[in-house]
Parts: sequence; structure tokens; C-alpha cells
Amino acid sequence: AYFETFPGVWRHGDSITVTDRGTVVIHGRSDSTLNRQGIRLGSAEIYAAVESLPDVQDSLVVGIEQPDGGYWMPMFVVPTEDCGVVGLPDRIKACIRTQTSPRHVPDEIILAPALPRTRTGKKLEVPVKRLLLGGDPDKVLSVGAVDDLEALRWIIEFAQGRRG
Repeated sequence: AYFETFPGVWRHGDSITVTDRGTVVIHGRSDSTLNRQGIRLGSAEIYAAVESLPDVQDSLVVGIEQPDGGYWMPMFVVPTEDCGVVGLPDRIKACIRTQTSPRHVPDEIILAPALPRTRTGKKLEVPVKRLLLGGDPDKVLSVGAVDDLEALRWIIEFAQGRRG
């Protein structure tokens, strides 16, 4: 996947700007940027809000362009063990709306038992997005780079069930 954009050249998707002072500003993944109605949203702002809630252990948000021109922005959330999940999606949406903006609020909150990450701890935004779009798991990511195979299986099964 890293060689698809420019054959023979590694492209990992992180955007940077080199300033006049010679410093570097890291903007984050260009291929996982949320873009709702032409407005780019940073997932980090959403994560900061939702993961400030004591009932949330982990989260992952992606943006999916729909064939009809619509946009679906689901958020997967792992509740803490002692969390009362009743009303949790509404609490999450209210928190995001208050700490960021209404445009940052996901379309759907999906409670998950766990979320896979890379072995270095990065959220798998791009692979999860590609899985939700129908990508072949063997081509979307390297299983050896994932820290929790059961969490990955859950995401794959969710994506396959979503598509029917």
C-alpha cells in the first residue's frame, strides 16, 4: 500500500511543512483526514474530547465517502469495564459537540470490545476505513503489524456484516 501512489517510492501518508526557520510542522495523516462537506476535521481533536470521558478507554473515527455523494463518519468506542453503556453514545456526542463543534460529532457511535493498533501504538484509521469500504484484509494491512488480532477480527467481521 505504501508504494501504490508513487511506484518504487515509499509514501506513508504523513503531511509535513518545512518552515523558513528549518523546523518541521507535522500535520498528520493526509489519507485519514476527515472531510465533512468540504471542511477538513482533525481526528485528534475528536479523540481528545471523547477520551477525556472516564467511561471511554479507546476510540477510532473514520470518514467514508458514500457512492451517493454522502459522507458517513462512524466512531468505534471501547468503553471502560465499569462503564454503564446505557446512554454512552449520547454522552460521547454531547462531549464532542461541546469541546469541538457540531460538525465533529460522528454519525454513529459503535461500541467495540477492543480496537486494534499497530505494534507501535498507532490507531489503524486508514486500514479500518479501507476495510469498511470493502477492502481485502490481506491487502489492507499486514497482520504481523497489529497488536491485537482478536480486535482486528472483530473489525473485519463488523465491516463484512455492514456490507451484507
